[in-house]
Amino acid sequence: MDQPRLSLAWRLGFLYAALFLVVGVYLPYLPLWLKWRHLDADQIAILLAAPLFVRILFSPAISFAADRIGGRRTILIALAWGSLVSFVLLWLGDGFWQMLFAAILLAANWTTIMPLIETVAVSGIRTSGLDYGRVRAWGSLSFIVASLGAGFVIQVAGAGAVLPLLLGATALMVVGAYLLPRDIEGRGPAAPAALRRLKLKDAFALASAPLFLLFLLAASMIQASHSLLYAFGSVHWRAQGFSGGTIGALWSIGVIAEIALFAVSGRLIAFAGTTRLMMLAGLAAVVRWGLLAIDPPLWATGLLQALHGLSFGATHLAAIHFLTHAVPEDRAATAQGLYAAVVAGIVMGSVTVACGPLYTRLGGEAYGVMALIALFGSVAAFLLHRHWRGGLVVEAFSEPLGAGAEGGKLPVSRD
Repeated sequence: MDQPRLSLAWRLGFLYAALFLVVGVYLPYLPLWLKWRHLDADQIAILLAAPLFVRILFSPAISFAADRIGGRRTILIALAWGSLVSFVLLWLGDGFWQMLFAAILLAANWTTIMPLIETVAVSGIRTSGLDYGRVRAWGSLSFIVASLGAGFVIQVAGAGAVLPLLLGATALMVVGAYLLPRDIEGRGPAAPAALRRLKLKDAFALASAPLFLLFLLAASMIQASHSLLYAFGSVHWRAQGFSGGTIGALWSIGVIAEIALFAVSGRLIAFAGTTRLMMLAGLAAVVRWGLLAIDPPLWATGLLQALHGLSFGATHLAAIHFLTHAVPEDRAATAQGLYAAVVAGIVMGSVTVACGPLYTRLGGEAYGVMALIALFGSVAAFLLHRHWRGGLVVEAFSEPLGAGAEGGKLPVSRD
């Protein structure tokens, strides 16, 4: 392995690790902190969903700018600093409306960080054979450290410790952004003219491509089915009598399964293919949520958490490989921004808001609704499998007009 590839892999690994230190505290424990601040279930759902809706505008806009003018590293640094400031404001917020303002500001900064990092990783897959799964696994490992460690800290110091932990993790993310090599900036003055012609209509062409829309539908339904777990999983487990340390362990089980999947990601994709893997992920989600709806005992809950490697990990892996092979490099960041806006914005945001009243009325039985959503996503993944042949869904600028099959269906092996 050559040195530049090693350098990019290690730097990306550090940034993923720092990013998921934040996620590992935010995702399981921010709802507990919000409840500690005396917010009710509906207010918690709104605060958690606000960033998902804000990214609908900001993620595509910032990602499009990264594709059009370059500056991916510079933008990542600015967004990391903005996230740190936003967490400070959330910590200092007095009441629901001030915390909502901080959550919206956080969303404007935080929600495009992951798409831009994924764009750098996808570029590494294309140009130097970067093993995405193994690099991304560092993020999953740090999630375990964060969720377990924060769980024990909360058990000792209480839910008020959540925001100081988030500030420390976000500071490391700022460092990770600075460590990225400067040559990931993307388009710049030295880029070939053919790769600097991206216009707004080109982004709309991608957003309206039928196969890209079908992909977004499949991925968004399967990922959105996790909304109840993300918003109220820890709250419900605490209501079942599980301790903070046990809750942290349950989150960690899921991520350990995710790491195991990422460790064999290359072989898994080669064996199953992109779309088959997404179908399998959707079916695993159906089983997971269907059984969680009956409030299983701790040992069974732990086993169901192991399905996270499939329900989330396999969906994400399949999505990254679809975006790598179905979208040309000239629109890589734009595609990631659209993916984040639709999957983790419009759809997951809507489902998360709905989870507030659903959980208030149904409690753990609301997982049955999540199973139906995952089933819908599995059907969409099946349709994608039937119609996508593995080629580009839109033409790349670097190719002559009409270089590929009509509609971007290039004659390559089917996934």
